Amino acid sequence: MNRTSQMLCDEKSEQFQKLQTGLVEMYKRIFPDPLAQRTVVVLPSLTLAQSELAKIDGAHHYEERMLCLLMLLRLPRTKLVYLSSQPIPASVIDYFLHLLPGIPSVHARRRLTTLSCFDSSPIPLVQKILDRPRLIKRIKAAIPNVNNAHVSCFNSTKLERELALRLGIPLYAADPALSFLGTKSGSRQIFREAGVPMPCGMENLHDEQEVFAALEELKRKDPDLRKAVIKLNEGFSGEGNAVFSFENCPSEGIRDWIAQTLPVKIKFEAVDEFYDDFMGKFAEMGGIVESFIDGKDKCSPSVQCRINPIGEVEIVSTHDQLLGGPSGQVFLGCTFPANESYRMKLQAIGFSIGEVLRDCCNT
Repeated sequence: MNRTSQMLCDEKSEQFQKLQTGLVEMYKRIFPDPLAQRTVVVLPSLTLAQSELAKIDGAHHYEERMLCLLMLLRLPRTKLVYLSSQPIPASVIDYFLHLLPGIPSVHARRRLTTLSCFDSSPIPLVQKILDRPRLIKRIKAAIPNVNNAHVSCFNSTKLERELALRLGIPLYAADPALSFLGTKSGSRQIFREAGVPMPCGMENLHDEQEVFAALEELKRKDPDLRKAVIKLNEGFSGEGNAVFSFENCPSEGIRDWIAQTLPVKIKFEAVDEFYDDFMGKFAEMGGIVESFIDGKDKCSPSVQCRINPIGEVEIVSTHDQLLGGPSGQVFLGCTFPANESYRMKLQAIGFSIGEVLRDCCNT
């Protein structure tokens, strides 16, 4: 990055920090009052590695995941602006509005503005919006008062930050500068700091040679280890994972054996993935290597937390993931809530992680 680009980046960061300070005041003033006027701009952009997103069947429907926020229209003076790449079918909108308790769907519909790019290309929604100045003007026109408005997004990157700056309203999201904490490597670091048990492994790996070295170290630490998992830092739904078997691994010359065997024996969770492409993406985004947990019956629980604008950690929900794919790592769905036998422990773990993340945000 040249000096001019760095200065522009720093300036954007300062502008964003100033914009975000308004979210704290807004949260204290508006969020506790169900009758307060507010506008929520819903930005369901999957601003992720498009090569990884393309592996997921029906990925273009993921923008509809945030339609659950239409439930905010149960608040009688709340307005929603829902953005999408392609128009959301009216029947889908009507379905959600008819779920609102005690609010006529006609009344809710008047407070909902849907805006579309009419663009189904494999580009993040937020980029499509940024490329359309007239659409940004329409979004601004749909916001009665910027002092009572915020953007709710699927994930937070510099592109979401840029749109927030152009709209002049804060993001209800983490600063994009902290995005590393949500990667596979960042997550292992946070888990370690929070004292959360996790598989033995190594993070912050950046190329094929480091993968070889990490696999060798795992095998030397645990001679009985049967398999290891290699994960792209920004893979999701399990599609960025691959499994390597140590079957027939010699006791000597492990590193050379891994280098010769890995390209042949690696098993990808994603369909139509190839070794050179995978390692190319690994070199681009980095990743981790960790032990594969064996077992006939395995559970994959999950806990969802929120760190609100005033720094409070809140447990939102728990669930058990339903997994499939070649080695049971691809997300298919979930059951809610998580199993009663470990649900409370799961919440406690999530709370500990939330506290560490909150402290990272404040430093």
